[in-house]
Amino acid sequence: MPLPIMMDQETPSAINRALSHQQAPAHIRIMNPRRNAKGAITAITHQNATAEMALCYRDIIMTATRSVDKGVVDVEENDSWEKYKIPRSAASVVHGKWHEGLQAMREGFEAENEGIAIPNQV
Repeated sequence: MPLPIMMDQETPSAINRALSHQQAPAHIRIMNPRRNAKGAITAITHQNATAEMALCYRDIIMTATRSVDKGVVDVEENDSWEKYKIPRSAASVVHGKWHEGLQAMREGFEAENEGIAIPNQV
């Protein structure tokens, strides 16, 4: 699978200028755009912003992006990253008892993170 292709800074610069011009908060900015193997452009938000926060300015982002790349048809959130507590039981996986260690790790995640649902085996 080919690695993502780094893009020039024209697109994020256009977006960030437009956000600044429209007086969006300073932390609502994007960076590190890449074009993946399927041609989709991905970017991340500033460390103090989420994609959900940035998408409050979706129309501004879309207009600025299309001023640089007319092929862009939509802007959407890709992933939501969560912070989880990792219990000490994860160490038992490393120290043997592989299957039992994985089950203990799963139970630890569930015990330490209210409402977490682990759909697959850890």
